Amino acid sequence: MALKSVWLYALAVVGLMLAAFGAFVASPGASPPQAALDQSRTRTSAAGLYVASVEPQVAEIRQGELHAWILTVKTAGGSPLDDAVITVEGGMPDHNHGLPTAPEMTQSLGGGRYLVEGIKFSMTGWWELKFGISAPAGTDTVTFNLVL
Repeated sequence: MALKSVWLYALAVVGLMLAAFGAFVASPGASPPQAALDQSRTRTSAAGLYVASVEPQVAEIRQGELHAWILTVKTAGGSPLDDAVITVEGGMPDHNHGLPTAPEMTQSLGGGRYLVEGIKFSMTGWWELKFGISAPAGTDTVTFNLVL
């Protein structure tokens, strides 16, 4: 009888552990596996008003260093957008914190290109860069995923 009780107890514990793991994986706050993240450097904005591309000015993105990036914005029709106001946010969704710096668009370079300076990634993992784009066509946002 005692051996049967131990097996039932062990089976119950394993069942609870599997149920807890399943709930964690299926929870809305659980992040997608990093390999499944869309890490493309060109994206259509959330409302479809713009197409944006982002590239770092350095070949290798290093943790703990300040980086400058070029954001290129075009209209949905493909014309460069030179008259936009660009805002920058971001952070680590898995850690629920923002960027450790306050990056900003510092210069319009023409041809729909904007210099964004002051981006820093303080640790490895999944980061988001979020750009707000305001222009005569409307206000929209675009988010890029990066994994360091």
